Amino acid sequence: MAVSPFKFLQEVRSETAKVTWPTRRETTITTIMVFVMVALASIFFFAADQIIRYLVTLLLGIH
Repeated sequence: MAVSPFKFLQEVRSETAKVTWPTRRETTITTIMVFVMVALASIFFFAADQIIRYLVTLLLGIH
């Protein structure tokens, strides 16, 4: 079933009008939350890596 490009664009426009777009405040808060979570994940994985490195060197007797 072929749809004309004009009809397709009309449908895209009507669907886009239904979207609930975030406000600038919501976008800012979400962006800050993402950066905070990235920082926390970085700290966690750095600490986990250091602990694993210490345990491996301890087990293998490497100084």
